[in-house]
Parts: sequence; structure tokens; C-alpha cells
Amino acid sequence: MATNTPSTGFDATGMWDQAVSQFRGLNPSEPGQWPWMPKVAVFTAVVVGVVAIGWFALLSSSVDELQAERDREPALKQQFESKLAQAVNLGELRKQKLQVQEYVTQLEKQLPGKAEMDALLSDINQAGLGRGLAFDLFKPGQVEVKDFYAELPITIRVQGRYHDIGSFAADVANLSRIVTLHNLAIGPLNVRDNRDGSGQLSMEAVARTYRYLDANEVAEQKKAAAAKAAGAKK
Repeated sequence: MATNTPSTGFDATGMWDQAVSQFRGLNPSEPGQWPWMPKVAVFTAVVVGVVAIGWFALLSSSVDELQAERDREPALKQQFESKLAQAVNLGELRKQKLQVQEYVTQLEKQLPGKAEMDALLSDINQAGLGRGLAFDLFKPGQVEVKDFYAELPITIRVQGRYHDIGSFAADVANLSRIVTLHNLAIGPLNVRDNRDGSGQLSMEAVARTYRYLDANEVAEQKKAAAAKAAGAKK
């Protein structure tokens, strides 16, 4: 006696035909009446479209920012390595800073204050007289104020022998306060006839001495610099 056994094979063609049939004759005006497969397909398409629009509209700028930060990464690594090296050598750097501050303090001690300028001018004059020189001219000029110090030029003209003038220049250089000589011009007293055998020469130069600014002058300089910077921004 023959027995009929049900077929358990997978009918792919039948399922495809059934799926395709659900997309036929759809009424766009009544999507709620569609079969489940068209609904799922439309929902999936909408989700993909929304994600795509959100990516290009919202995330594209974030991608640009991310790339910009990635481009900055090498420079930031270099800065980190530099600061790390400074941190490792922090003790030595602090020691060097103290040495520089001590050196600056020593230099400031060689700069007279406003009240000491008269004494310094007297020291320059006495240095020349002590070498037997005669001053034809000793004329302080206009004070030139810099950022943190001031310069005072002094035009001098002296008469004397060659070695005495040289010794005077050395004495000026060895003063406890900083004094420099500029625009030196040395020549005989009488250019037309220098055969008198006296050996007298004339030296003309500009001696520059420097002084530090007091607290009020420093404040005025900072105020003037700030006003200048504000005017430049306008």
C-alpha cells in the first residue's frame, strides 16, 4: 500500500512570487492597507534616508573638526616632548634662572639711580682732571628713556698728552658705574702746525652713562606702551 509523505523542501520560487505579489497593485493613498513586506521596505528606506541626511548635514562638520584635531596631533606631541624635557630639567632651569637674576642684580648695581647721576658726572670730570687733562667741553645732553633704563649722553672735549688721554679712557671704563665712550676723535691741537713739540692732543667723544628707571618711571613707560598698543589696534 502506497503512503503519501508531505514534501519538506524549501520552495524559494514560491516565496519569491508571494513576496513580489505583495508589491503589486499598492495604493499610495492608503499605505496602512499595504501588506507587511512593503511596509517594512518603506520603513527601512526612510530610516536609511534619515541617517544619510543626518550624516551629511550634522556629522560632516564634526568629521572636519576631527580631521583638524588629527592634523594638530604632531605639533601637540612635539610641544609635549619639549615641555616634558623642561619638566625633567626643572631643577637645573630654576638654578639657571637664579643665576641670571643674580647677574641682572649685579648689572643693576652698576647703574646709578636718578639721585646718583650728579655724583657720576663728577666722577667722570675728576677722572679727566686726575690725568692732567683740560676740559674744553663737558655738556650733558637730553636723557633718552628706554623700556627699563635711561641713557644720558655727555659730549666731552679734552686736551692732553696721548698717554694721559688713553689712561683717562681706561679710568672711565673702570668706573664703578657703567660709562661707555662713543664717536672718539683724536687729533693735534693745531692741525696746520704741529711742530711745537708739546705733544698735546685733543679728544672729542660722547660718553654715555646709563641709569635704571625708578618705580614711577617704569609705571609711566608701561602706561605709554599700553596706550600705544591700544591706539595701534584702533
